[in-house]
Amino acid sequence: MDLIRALRLPAVPHLSVVGSGGKTTTLFALARQLPEPVILTTTTHFSQQQAAQADAHFIVTNNSDLNAIEGNRRGVMLVSGPPRGERYCAPTENHLKWLRDLCRNHSLPLLIEADGSRRLPLKAPASHEPPIPDFSENVLVVVGLSALGRPLSAETVYQPGRFSKLSQLEPGEALSIQAIKAYLAHPEGGLKNIPQRARRIALLNQADTPILQVQANALARQLTGTYDAIIIASLQSNAVFEVHQKTAGILLAAGESSRFGQPKQLLEWQGQPFVRKIACTALEAGLDPVIAVTGAHAGGVRSALEDLPVVLVDNPSWKAGQSTSIRAGLENLAGVGAAIFLLADQPQVSATLLQALVERHAQGLPAILAPIIEDRRANPVLFDTTTFPDLMKLEGDTGGRGIFSKHTIRFLPWQDASMLIDIDFPRDLQRLQELLS
Repeated sequence: MDLIRALRLPAVPHLSVVGSGGKTTTLFALARQLPEPVILTTTTHFSQQQAAQADAHFIVTNNSDLNAIEGNRRGVMLVSGPPRGERYCAPTENHLKWLRDLCRNHSLPLLIEADGSRRLPLKAPASHEPPIPDFSENVLVVVGLSALGRPLSAETVYQPGRFSKLSQLEPGEALSIQAIKAYLAHPEGGLKNIPQRARRIALLNQADTPILQVQANALARQLTGTYDAIIIASLQSNAVFEVHQKTAGILLAAGESSRFGQPKQLLEWQGQPFVRKIACTALEAGLDPVIAVTGAHAGGVRSALEDLPVVLVDNPSWKAGQSTSIRAGLENLAGVGAAIFLLADQPQVSATLLQALVERHAQGLPAILAPIIEDRRANPVLFDTTTFPDLMKLEGDTGGRGIFSKHTIRFLPWQDASMLIDIDFPRDLQRLQELLS
């Protein structure tokens, strides 16, 4: 997938890039993937070599220089202040605000390099850094994984003393996943000066080898929740490998179970009610948040889940069909990349399967991802956030299959035949128990 798709940016993004290990490369890679014209600028500086990558360069020293930008919108446009030595300064604060307004008024992307790192893989911000504009809607924090295993020193880290304090790593010690994680998660490190409402994205760049990609995967798992998204990439090779975001679990537990003759949600499985067993499995798999939608047997379901960190959502319209429970679950979601819909009559679902769905989704962001067992599609099914608007339009007793024709479905080969069993009647429960005994 390309970087734009991985970032999940709006059609006209306003993005600030900070950190180290490929900021400028990232900035121009993004600019070339966006519809032109695109405006690039900085709150620090651009080298002359970097500036030469733009299609047009406008040096702004006074308000009259702004007219040239207004009348010549084309390609990738770099806007800077005047040169100072081998570098171009940042525009003034007033000129930066003018650029912001220009981009808003004409629906132009605005990309801002808001940090400097002397081209080193890692850095720690000084007291005045990073100068992120308060209007930034998205902030991308870049780190270079080429530093892993190398000593913490001035050759690998810009401002190594500050990095040592943030990471609890002594100077000279080998830079580790835990040290980079500590830096990225620290309010004075990777999170410093990010506006409160901005979307936070970490880019783990320079994952140039399979070993570094495995290490990056481990780091991304630890950062999920701290950042809205974590991207693993090698921009030198123009490759994006994985995108990690929170994946929600939505447990559809509102049905009446009329065919079974008693509430399926509360049947016992391995010493627990169905609904509790499924919720515990979702939590074990790391789904976040886990939402249980209740309806016909709300009291019993709530009692079964009351001591678990599960969001309980009542669906008063449950009689109108499963679509109403899907909407109720989605309405309580924010900041996730996907949701897995869990059925209350499948207590046999495993944390391993849920984790496999999450991992496969991270590798390509498919719109819909389902297990396939013996050439048959099975549940549970993962839906990417891009499908949520269509899911919200479902009506009646139609589940997620109602939008399959609108999106590409990818399949995860799986070997557990028990996942093909839905418990609609008592004989189905007996068959499942016999299969797994």
